Amino acid sequence: MKRIADSTVRRLSVYLRFLEGSSQRGLPTISSEELAAHGGTTSAQVRKDLSFFGSFGKRGLGYSVPELTSSLRDILGLGRAWKVAIVGAGKIGIALAQYDGFRSRGFHVVAVYDSDERKVGTRWDGMTVRHLSSMAADMAEYEPEIAVLAVPAEAAQEVAMGVVDAGFKAILNFAPTQLHVPPEVSVRSVNLALELEGLSYELSNRSR
Repeated sequence: MKRIADSTVRRLSVYLRFLEGSSQRGLPTISSEELAAHGGTTSAQVRKDLSFFGSFGKRGLGYSVPELTSSLRDILGLGRAWKVAIVGAGKIGIALAQYDGFRSRGFHVVAVYDSDERKVGTRWDGMTVRHLSSMAADMAEYEPEIAVLAVPAEAAQEVAMGVVDAGFKAILNFAPTQLHVPPEVSVRSVNLALELEGLSYELSNRSR
């Protein structure tokens, strides 16, 4: 499979959300200009992004909203359910486990882990928090595919290697640190501090 830039994949997600909204409004077709305006890009970029995956739309007619929506869902792997394990039963972990947006996109939290004995055994939204040491043994039962790390930065690398050793091939990292994992393991990091600093920069420089 050819390598697709992360920025392209993110734009596909933006296009999909706009298409889903357009479908709810009953719009049968949409133009590359409309997708570009919503995605903060150009119509040429929209066409280039889609061209990586085939031929879509007709010149002068635009894209069929139902057909392009279905195609993007397949491209993004949303045509099936994904099982997710939350690692870290703190405030961020609790919020993520209860986030309805996961379920609505096909991501189902099936297990929650922590190393704190005070948290192990407590109940979360119908699930019992399990000890990190049981993760590898649980893989056969729960079969999770994506690990969401919501742990302190100083523990993240060690926990990540435990996740890799357990058999996970994808990690969503909320710890404010870079993880070093084998190349066959996919990692996406969400650094809330960096995002806030980006916003503070824009606000501070808006009137300059």
